[in-house]
Amino acid sequence: MAEFRCETERLILRDWREDDWEPFWQATNTPAVMEWLGGICDDAKRQAVQERIASYQRDYGHTFWVVERKEDGVILGFCGLKRCNQQGGPLGEMEVGWRLREDAWGQGYAKEAAAASLELAFERFGAERVIALTVQPNMGSWGLMKRLGMERREDLDFANSEFGDDTIIVYAIERAKWLARDG
Repeated sequence: MAEFRCETERLILRDWREDDWEPFWQATNTPAVMEWLGGICDDAKRQAVQERIASYQRDYGHTFWVVERKEDGVILGFCGLKRCNQQGGPLGEMEVGWRLREDAWGQGYAKEAAAASLELAFERFGAERVIALTVQPNMGSWGLMKRLGMERREDLDFANSEFGDDTIIVYAIERAKWLARDG
């Protein structure tokens, strides 16, 4: 299988390499980044995340890819596509997700990477709809979902204790809406 690589103006989304994991965890396994994601990951959780990310690529041909800044090669986090696998959720739906290091917040990197991922979902992977998940208090995450043109789908919300006590809220965008957008 050919290595995955997608370039945007400032970023490279690509397959994981073994030496990506240490800088990824060092920059993202922090209280601020992990606040809405179940808290700091211990060794076992980190290993489980790495295995899940590899399984998405193996099973579906897409995953949450490394996000690397072109300018200096710094790993900013991950962004990409998976199939929803959270119990109680819309299982099997194409899902876009991201996790970026705190010093990359507020610079448009998440939107740039997520827009590229949505483009891939619809153009390369044939999605009819893409969802995104977060919790209500995570205004930064659902704010980005709205800026991407996604709409709140309360009918798809679900309870899942994996990310704390909050209900998981769902946003979605249909293929036709993505393709008809301006810019």
